[in-house]
Amino acid sequence: MSHAWTRKDLLTIRELERADLELILETARDFKQRPAAAEARPLAGRTVVNLFVEPSTRTRTSFELAARRLGADVISIDSESSSFRKGETLKDTGQVLEAMHADFVILRHSAAGAPQFLAERLRAHLLNAGDGAHEHPTQALFDTFTMRERFGPDRAWESLHVVICGDILFSRVARSNVWALRKLGARVTLVGPATLVPDVFRELGVEISHDFDAVLPGADVIMLLRIQHERQRRSFFPSVGEYVSLFGLDQRRFERCKPDVLIMHPGPINRGVEIASEVADGPNSTVLDQVENGLVIRMAALKLLDGIA
Repeated sequence: MSHAWTRKDLLTIRELERADLELILETARDFKQRPAAAEARPLAGRTVVNLFVEPSTRTRTSFELAARRLGADVISIDSESSSFRKGETLKDTGQVLEAMHADFVILRHSAAGAPQFLAERLRAHLLNAGDGAHEHPTQALFDTFTMRERFGPDRAWESLHVVICGDILFSRVARSNVWALRKLGARVTLVGPATLVPDVFRELGVEISHDFDAVLPGADVIMLLRIQHERQRRSFFPSVGEYVSLFGLDQRRFERCKPDVLIMHPGPINRGVEIASEVADGPNSTVLDQVENGLVIRMAALKLLDGIA
């Protein structure tokens, strides 16, 4: 692939070109097909700081494993063990990391825009591991990687219809996936209660539906999102029971889907709410594939960023 990576940081999917996305996917595929490629330890001598001001065990662990497999030294800092509890600002923390000569900083933060703020103040490469309800770029990258892996490289993105159902309003996963899928050429439909899927999202080039049953038969991929209660200040639907009855993917609804439909979920799953256990654990589910592919995507991102002086 002739396209070269030229960006210091990986902050958003929105700012990437289609060629950037395809380069990351191709680099990740190389790591997955040739595990020995990591044995050269291209990040040996580099220091990666995992700065998780907002907690996430699975994302932090995935980034740690990715960095270690590439030979880097890894330091993990969370909000409970950091100086944030003592009132230190993100700017002050950035200055400390700069003085420590960190090569990479992986930041997860509850405030949208925090990675951009810190990236502008560091020479280190910064990777956004999720910022508020804004974006989660590596999640979208390994979601799209999983789709390509399951459908095969000969399946055109333009032929795929991806349905994303749930709490779109507060979901950084949804936003990053919409940007990635639209840049690649896929058709995207957002589904959920009108309060969580407002019409303003049409500006992103997607379709909007509030009728889950109507869109199921035409979907090639169904991505379920959990309700982001921690980011909501009021209830956006009457009850969990009503949400399940209208938007929960149970066995009955699953049987109305295409036989080869992919069932995706970024985790953690609320079983019996957005998805039934028998569907989440069935052969169409990619939940564990997504976790596995998160590792190679993050390895690819670190490797590409390391190539930028």
